[in-house]
Amino acid sequence: MEKSATTVGIVGGTGDLGAGLARRLARAGFKVIIGSRNESQAQAAGEALKALGDSSGWGALNVSGASNPDAAAAADLIFVTVPFAAHAPTLESIKESVQGKVVVDVTVPLVPPKVARVQLPEGGSAGQLAQIALGENVRVVSALQNVAAAHLNSDDTIDCDVLVTGNNKEARQQVIDILEVIEVRGFHAGMINNAAAAEALTSILININKQYKTHAGIRITGV
Repeated sequence: MEKSATTVGIVGGTGDLGAGLARRLARAGFKVIIGSRNESQAQAAGEALKALGDSSGWGALNVSGASNPDAAAAADLIFVTVPFAAHAPTLESIKESVQGKVVVDVTVPLVPPKVARVQLPEGGSAGQLAQIALGENVRVVSALQNVAAAHLNSDDTIDCDVLVTGNNKEARQQVIDILEVIEVRGFHAGMINNAAAAEALTSILININKQYKTHAGIRITGV
């Protein structure tokens, strides 16, 4: 993969998860555009990440900030990292900008305050709802629901595997290749319907994290 030729948009990129993903991808050499409903907030996040790169000795990071629709329009591949409550309006705001592209939905359908209880939406999963909302001309891939934001925002190797689902195998492979660049193992896990399994696991992991005071993930064995 030619990292420098791939522009990645992080829609909702000013939250903990989006910021950690932007950090990992920018440090790995991708051009990253952080998106937000508030463009100035996205630009500030981009400047902060560039400053972190300078102070940490990572070199000049190719990162900027923009509104969510502009970030999606300028990117080759888009990650959506918003809370479930903002999922539907965010998808609507970027729909025109992502036609013909790969959109990686990282959303987990948590319903506060009972986030440790599995509560999948009526449509089956956030991934399935994203595919319906964006249309068949968009290749929706669901991934990264089981990686804690704390891991993404650290300098440590991420000790966690990722289930990658989606109706287009080439799109899934593209996401797996990107994950490999940031040293995370991704696995083909079937069609977008199977996103429900990864999304449900997040509530299980929240329970484990509370019980054992950790940031647990999953591992695929025997591969």
